[in-house]
Amino acid sequence: MKLARYDLNGNVEYGIVDGNKIQKLDACPFTDFKETGESISIEDVKLLAPTKPSKVLAVGLNYRSHLGDAPEPKNPEIFIKTPSCINDPEGDIVLPDGDDDVHAEGELVVIIKERTSKASPDEAAANILGVSCGNDVSARTWQKNDLQWWRAKASDTFGPMGPVVVTDIDYSDLQLETRINGDVVQSQTTADLIFPVPEIVSFISQAITLEPGDAIYTGTPGTTTALKSGDVVEVEIDGIGVLRNSVVA
Repeated sequence: MKLARYDLNGNVEYGIVDGNKIQKLDACPFTDFKETGESISIEDVKLLAPTKPSKVLAVGLNYRSHLGDAPEPKNPEIFIKTPSCINDPEGDIVLPDGDDDVHAEGELVVIIKERTSKASPDEAAANILGVSCGNDVSARTWQKNDLQWWRAKASDTFGPMGPVVVTDIDYSDLQLETRINGDVVQSQTTADLIFPVPEIVSFISQAITLEPGDAIYTGTPGTTTALKSGDVVEVEIDGIGVLRNSVVA
């Protein structure tokens, strides 16, 4: 099931994507919901980031191909992005003043369905609504020189997500590809994650209670590429779709 959050004439609604149609839901997917029987063309709505999270967390160094000279971590290395960095599909990534080395990072994003605290990996897996595509946009100069990553990882527009959340999918081995202006810059499968999704969610939940709609970016593979104004970034994950964002100064 592909779940979408969208704007229709100024109203934010949820629905199930079925081809080029959206079947409207009577409530958000983090509660009991049912289809209303109404459908609309996907071309008549503006797709939004599929969740409005209370918390956004991310994992650093979670593919061996991204480690470089760093040792393999013993636990998932978690950092926090801000809810205000979340960006919609087709939303602009705005390059900030003060850092001219901003990179795209294609990632699998996990969306939480149930309140999750001190969960085992099996319990954590049961509390996941589904997965989406994400781009953990990163300002490398700030990331290198600031004491904390607050602006390097969480500046406005630095968290594109979407276009949908897919439920009931085996996210343990999905092909992830990042393209800039059509050129492939990252390509790897989620089977190569150092820490699998249930372990990540379980680890976070030992310290932080996750709420319905919270989002976790699970790490990026390989090397990353700097962005410039005019670029178009696409993150595609098999079974989910393509997250596309333009880059502006």
